[in-house]
Amino acid sequence: MQRELMQKFEEMYGPGGEIREYFAPGRVNLIGEHTDYNGGHVFPCALTIGTYGLARKREDNKLRFYSVNFSKLGIIESSLDDLIPSDKAGWTNYPKGVMWTFGKRGYELTSGMDYLIYGNIPNGSGLSSSASLEVLTGLMLKDLFGFDQLTKQDIALIGQYSENNFNGMNCGIMDQFASAMGKKDCAIFLDTSTLNYEYAPVKLPDAKIVITNSKVKHSLVGSAYNDRRNECEAALKDLQTVVDIKTLGDLTEEEFEMHKAAIKDPVCCKRAKHAVYENQRAVKAVKALKENRIDEFGRLMNASHVSLRDDYEVSCSEIDILVELAWETEGVIGSRITGGGFGGCTVSIVKNDGVDNFISTIGKQYKDKVGHEAEFYVVEIDDGARILTK
Repeated sequence: MQRELMQKFEEMYGPGGEIREYFAPGRVNLIGEHTDYNGGHVFPCALTIGTYGLARKREDNKLRFYSVNFSKLGIIESSLDDLIPSDKAGWTNYPKGVMWTFGKRGYELTSGMDYLIYGNIPNGSGLSSSASLEVLTGLMLKDLFGFDQLTKQDIALIGQYSENNFNGMNCGIMDQFASAMGKKDCAIFLDTSTLNYEYAPVKLPDAKIVITNSKVKHSLVGSAYNDRRNECEAALKDLQTVVDIKTLGDLTEEEFEMHKAAIKDPVCCKRAKHAVYENQRAVKAVKALKENRIDEFGRLMNASHVSLRDDYEVSCSEIDILVELAWETEGVIGSRITGGGFGGCTVSIVKNDGVDNFISTIGKQYKDKVGHEAEFYVVEIDDGARILTK
């Protein structure tokens, strides 16, 4: 893979100079969905799939971008003087947003660069291709321009800031944090209100994590994602008139039930209920995993999906079909929607001896019901973003 990308880079931009290579993974969230901007806990892990990048500094201010995935677009030219979001910039808005944020934070880019990427995260699948691209760019800039004081956590926060403020997508910190900070064979139990985290080993000797792509693309910027965030903020404001909290993640289920009458809008009440209960599910799920109660972890995953479907309303018919088929399939410990929603993927924990049956049975039934095929990935948990150049 690296050799092929190096050849492509030299073919597009010419040889010479110091060409550096990088990788940032996608992520899957095992539980704790739509809690990261509500001050709750999340439990994502980095994957072996992600975004590869090659870069070389230039002598001038010019920026040249090329994506192997969007090869028909050719080289997209810009410059350090043109770090402004635009529809015509397409996918380059993500790296440009990170460059813009570096400048705002006082990390001046002293020259342009030639930039090539290749991603093997399915586009629109909800496995964080955009966060992976942001973290990749942050790592590149740190390395190429010698910003050694930046930590991987800083790079995650820069990625989130650029997505919020340059690309207009009001996401929480989870995706960038998982891509930057991932650790092999572990998920990250992250308290998004404090950024305190611990690595929890995901020991599944008898099971595998299977991601199923519904092939229904989601585009969160244009979707109801920002609406959900606004609804939660409205619920929080109402609750703060009767209880001293900073975030919805500060409440237990019992406290929520005690004070929920303060929430004026019934839709906002449902959204807040999900945020509170899902946060507690994430806490309980990690405890269950540590105690090797995998069946309990699966039960909490299932409950998470019901809440995301009914209270948060971010699922869709195709995803619900995949999850319900999974629940009916032998060997499935738990299954739920993962990612922002409105399409994308499910994540399931499936017993080793049931994986082949899971893929063939659900693959056939899903195609019969919706008319197009799903894609299945049996995934491994891997490390976070890294420099590949020796």
